[in-house]
Amino acid sequence: MRTEIHVGLEIGTSKICAVVAECRADGVLRVLGVGEAPSRGVRKGEVVDFDNASQCVHEALSDAEEKSETEIESVWLAVSGSHIRSFNNRGAIAIPDDVHEISEQDVEEVEYKAQEVSLPKENVFLHSLVQGYYVDGQKGVMNPVGMLGSKLETDFHIIHGMQNRIQNAVRCVRECQVKIEGIAVNSLASAQVVLDQKQKEAGALVIDIGGGVTDFITYLDGAVHNSGVLAVGGDHINSDISSRFRIPASRAEKLKIGEGSAILGHSGEGEKIVIKNDTGFAGMQIDREDLNYVIHVRFEEIFHLVKKQVYGAVPEHLIGAGVMLTGGGSLTRGIRELAESVFEIPVRLTSAKAVSGPTSAFENPRFSTAIGLVKYAQAFRAEMPEETVLDRVARWVSGWFQKSD
Repeated sequence: MRTEIHVGLEIGTSKICAVVAECRADGVLRVLGVGEAPSRGVRKGEVVDFDNASQCVHEALSDAEEKSETEIESVWLAVSGSHIRSFNNRGAIAIPDDVHEISEQDVEEVEYKAQEVSLPKENVFLHSLVQGYYVDGQKGVMNPVGMLGSKLETDFHIIHGMQNRIQNAVRCVRECQVKIEGIAVNSLASAQVVLDQKQKEAGALVIDIGGGVTDFITYLDGAVHNSGVLAVGGDHINSDISSRFRIPASRAEKLKIGEGSAILGHSGEGEKIVIKNDTGFAGMQIDREDLNYVIHVRFEEIFHLVKKQVYGAVPEHLIGAGVMLTGGGSLTRGIRELAESVFEIPVRLTSAKAVSGPTSAFENPRFSTAIGLVKYAQAFRAEMPEETVLDRVARWVSGWFQKSD
């Protein structure tokens, strides 16, 4: 049975992560190794210091090569940042009266119409995702080829971002003498491994809480309906904790995960947390409920921001499978309960599914995006051999490489 090896690379705000996985023809995905490096030179999901970020990418790829015993020549890259935008668009064509039967050429034409949109001059397409077809107004058409009709329409979800900001991440990878096979936004990658097809059909919202950003994506009837990026994540809570209690930033993350909770009122009255002394830090005691309040307020803000963007486009009763939380921020205690109180629908904590290999990799929500990239690559190779928007992005990347040489 033929197998392929793909590498997913996420250049995150708090970590750089590279996952090497074996993809078999029967759809099975097995993680061979995970490489990590602390992230420097990245802020809110975007490269702000090229030299530092490039070095971190090199360290993560080298770590992944060593752990997987695989030489990495190319990767699938995740991109994020508040510059990424999305919208839905519809295309329509008339079928000639003397034909009536819809052909593959008609489908290609209507898809082209739906993607024929103007973007800001500094932006480029990242994804153009089919949501569904309509034949003479009939909804739910999966494949219109061969059907009879006089009007064919299709809806697309289009995701785009600023070219220069995406190029900065691309250049970090190229600096390591590694090629880029494809690009995907974080939320789409994560959804590949935290959702199954039934959940996509039932309607689901995936929220990936990273260090500097929170990515979200909504599926309805099996297709992407809504997506976005918020420039706020787990590191903002660490900063809040550091500022509130005047403790080193390095201590804030450990305090949040080890002692904190997003739920209020569950700690004993006056209960204290002892923070041990360290070099340059005398140690102290803080009130546990005060810590929880800082965490609660920021996470509540994040969820309300996501809710406003999602529920403004998707009625909550259509999200039948509920909300799926993933990413490093989802490791915080009480986050599921807080999310349920905000969204008022069931919420689950989740990580990569239908994956084999070291459980420490696929059971850790911090790696959902990188593993999801490999799953995305697997599906892309199996189901989309023809040219797509992503191919055009790849050609754009290749052309830019040549110009910069």
